[in-house]
Order: sequence, then structure tokens, then C-alpha cells
Amino acid sequence: MKKWFQKSIIITVALLTFGLISPNHFIWEQILDNKSPSRAISSDGHDYEQVKIADESVDYGNMADAAREQAYIKFGNRIGPVIQHEFDDVIFPKIQEAIDITIAKATDQKITHLAISEQPSGDYHEKIFNIYNDSTKKDLIRFHVRTDKKPQEGYYFNFHYHLAEDKYSKHYVLGDIYWSKNTPPKWLS
Repeated sequence: MKKWFQKSIIITVALLTFGLISPNHFIWEQILDNKSPSRAISSDGHDYEQVKIADESVDYGNMADAAREQAYIKFGNRIGPVIQHEFDDVIFPKIQEAIDITIAKATDQKITHLAISEQPSGDYHEKIFNIYNDSTKKDLIRFHVRTDKKPQEGYYFNFHYHLAEDKYSKHYVLGDIYWSKNTPPKWLS
């Protein structure tokens, strides 16, 4: 489909919804090209719907959109609206930086096969999304959020990631977001 027509549709939807529907380019490409996402099994054995990051060159905007979308799916309707601003202002730029640094270290061959997992874990599990090599099915970087209870303060969401280069043994902290003294709802709720 013509690029100008595709862009016109995206702009029209953004204007009609006052920006409430994010024009995630992957979704629009799938709708307009009448494609469906493929499925893959990652190195941890889970079945994921995959979002291709690149065919010939890395589209960092697409990766950022897909990462943000997976985070908000994980937050659900109860947590997302409460932490949205602090996540967008503080945590998400650090997620983008971690992705950029990790990809900068990767070889060109690995970059062309990167995909982002979908289906974040629910209940009280930590996984938000993984970036993995589509050809080898091995994770490159895993992004998690953990619920921590600090005595006399309340609950915090601890955002962190793990890298394949150290066999996921270290927590690289992205930051904390305060929830309240009340127990937060389960993820995806």
C-alpha cells in the first residue's frame, strides 16, 4: 500500500482519537499489509508472538513502540493509569538506553534477527518482555518488574533487566516507582 496513504490513515486515527490510540507502526503494517504476526519459542521455553525488529536495518522507533506497548499490556487497566507518567518520564528512557547499548554491542548479523516477545507474564511474575535473536531463539536482554514491600513505606515497583552476556545473573536496576501502602493488583488486571 502507498506510504502516503498509510501515513494518512495513521494521522487520521491519531487526530480522531485525540492521541488515545497510539499509532504503533507494527500494528498498522500488519493491518494494511494483511499479515499476521508469527509465533516463536524462546530459550526459556515459552511460546511468544513475535514482533520483528528489522529485516534489513534496525528500526529503533518500532522497537521502542513495541517495548512501550508490552509494558502497558503488563500494567493493565488498574496499574497503568497510576504509574503512567512516572514510567514514561523516568523508567522508559532508561529502557530505551539499555536496549540501545545492548544492540550497539551486538554484531550486524545478530541485529538483523532481533525480535521482541509479546505476552508479558501476569499475576505477580516479573517478565515484561524479552529481546531475542529470532534465528537462534536465545534471549539477548530480559526486562522485568518486581513488586517490593519496604517496611513502613509501602509497595514499590522495581524495574530492572538481565543480560545474556552475564548469563542473567545480575540485576541492572532501571528505577523504582512507588505504588502505595496498599497491596497492588496483579499484573495484566
